[in-house]
Amino acid sequence: MKQFIYKTIIAIIAIVLVYELTIAKQIKQLSSQTDMFLSKEGRKDGVEKIREELKKALKKERYLSKEDAKLINQFLNKVIIELKESEN
Repeated sequence: MKQFIYKTIIAIIAIVLVYELTIAKQIKQLSSQTDMFLSKEGRKDGVEKIREELKKALKKERYLSKEDAKLINQFLNKVIIELKESEN
């Protein structure tokens, strides 16, 4: 009977440790990130970061590489063609 109790206690401790070291950390990170977005201060910080990134992007001469621009252009042309076909 003592062995069963000892094994059960060891198993419970092992399960708790594995949970705390793996899943609990992920849950804490996720909750802290959601708290940041849900709070008024977090939203203000997010807006400021977006503004800073837009300012940096405006200073760049090119946003896309030539290859990326060609791919996006081809994709958009294909979408436009499909939209026109759906009208008929």
